[in-house]
Amino acid sequence: MTEEIRNILAQFSLAAEPVSCENCGCGHINRTYLVQDASGRKYILQKINHNTFRDVPKLMDNFQRITAHLRGKNRDPRAVLTLVPTKDASAYFQNETGFWRVTDFVENSICLQQPESPADFYESARGFGAFQQMLSDFPAQTLHETIPNFHNTPDRYRIFHEILVKDPVGRAASVQPEIEFYLAREREMAQLQSMMRSGELPVRVTHNDTKLNNVLFDADTRKALCIIDLDTVMPGLSLYDYGDSIRFGAATAAEDEKNLEKVWMSEEMFSIYTKGFLETCPGLSDAEIEMMPMGAKTMTLECGLRFLTDYLDGDHYFAVCRNDQNLDRTRTQIKLVQDMEKKWLQMEIIVQEERNRII
Repeated sequence: MTEEIRNILAQFSLAAEPVSCENCGCGHINRTYLVQDASGRKYILQKINHNTFRDVPKLMDNFQRITAHLRGKNRDPRAVLTLVPTKDASAYFQNETGFWRVTDFVENSICLQQPESPADFYESARGFGAFQQMLSDFPAQTLHETIPNFHNTPDRYRIFHEILVKDPVGRAASVQPEIEFYLAREREMAQLQSMMRSGELPVRVTHNDTKLNNVLFDADTRKALCIIDLDTVMPGLSLYDYGDSIRFGAATAAEDEKNLEKVWMSEEMFSIYTKGFLETCPGLSDAEIEMMPMGAKTMTLECGLRFLTDYLDGDHYFAVCRNDQNLDRTRTQIKLVQDMEKKWLQMEIIVQEERNRII
């Protein structure tokens, strides 16, 4: 344990003297450590990425209010992240290197990077659906936007057009088919935002990063236990959370797969996730349920648009470890969208069948 980390941990109300600190997790935004104190109790120490999250006090205000609300609806203390306060009762500590927080380690839990079975994906759907349902009575508009316009697809298009005009690294000419694909769908991709503005889709508390590794599973039962990584919890649409899970979990290949013949949307996984989400989130409106396929398509297309925008801009936002990795990511998302378009009727039927089964 470095002296810097020891000094940071000394600011928090741990049960005993910290004795070990190791790097932990696979996140790309915050730096995360597993800490153990002399009593054997474990904690998660995180340095919050101040470049991504520009207003940490507001982020932590969201964190505290959301976890307090969830704790009132869960009997298992492991089901909600628990902040360890600083010795002056703050939710975080700031020093010259940045912002730091500590939470209790969730004992007897596991974190998966990919589902090891369809049951894992189903349980993640139940976890995120329950998260949505438990927060359905929370006043979403009172939350701060920790990343403004994060899932505002029309705004993502605005940024795309700006970069396309500048073409700062001269890549636009080589990716015209990809550019044309996104331009052809620009009007359609404004539909969710338009329905939100008109009130057809309700504003809810949304997680906004519903990858499998943001659900902790009980190590014994393999059931969804706790939703983590709450930094992007903001006002939004339920379809953001549902759609991003489909984008990530129903894909048959890695996000940067070069062989597009391996890439499609699994109808089985789409059905499994839809089933779990609807089972644990019965409060969704008719319009939300009807628009589930569009949520999946929009989130997949938006993500691919962001990959392409970053590629055209010179790969500044998404970490890359090889040339054209962002372009490969773009193309997998395009292939997924194309496959969804081919399977649109089946997707609508699956949603309706699952809805009818639950009702």
